[in-house]
Amino acid sequence: MGARLLLASAAPALAVIAGVLMIAGQPELSANAASAAARPAAPAAKPRIAPAAPIAQAQPAKPADTAFTIKRILPIDGPIRYGEWHWDETGVPAGPIVITVDLDARVLSVFRGGYEIGATAVLLGTEDTPTPLGVFPITEKDKDHVSNIYTGAPMPYMQRLTNDGITLHGSEVAKGYASHGCVGMPDEFAAKLFAATRLGDKVYITRGKQAGIGSNLVES
Repeated sequence: MGARLLLASAAPALAVIAGVLMIAGQPELSANAASAAARPAAPAAKPRIAPAAPIAQAQPAKPADTAFTIKRILPIDGPIRYGEWHWDETGVPAGPIVITVDLDARVLSVFRGGYEIGATAVLLGTEDTPTPLGVFPITEKDKDHVSNIYTGAPMPYMQRLTNDGITLHGSEVAKGYASHGCVGMPDEFAAKLFAATRLGDKVYITRGKQAGIGSNLVES
């Protein structure tokens, strides 16, 4: 009877010991895990929006340069004959000078600001010494020039186009005559042209180019 009481009284103590062992046997939360559990979650990152590309501003169109647009053609009846020339600058405003030479028509025209102020028949080169095609700025002017290539031939109102001797100059213009590649014109016309131009003005030598009112003188 005394032994049964001893066991009975020992039972609560065993239960307490068992409980302590059960608690000790459970895994402990680490300090970091506990801290993480207590810390509130970080807010989600906001999406980054790339800045919009700047919108290109439309550039205003440049106004058309009308200084080289043909506005007037001299009223000349029929083809220009050898030795014939025309000049009329009445009422024509100041503007850039452009000279054109058509090898097929054998005609030189002078434009100021797009207005034709002069036209004449011209002498040109031969097959052996042709007048060249192209665009040539006037590089030299000499009113009383004498050729140093062709045995002292007079070349009044000379305006040089190339370094190898191609020029504009006064000459007798008649059927059957030719030049060594220069553009020859009546002396009276050559004098007017000489007075109208300055160094750097361009001479456009073409073959058969068609042009009229509204055409651009300097377009190829």
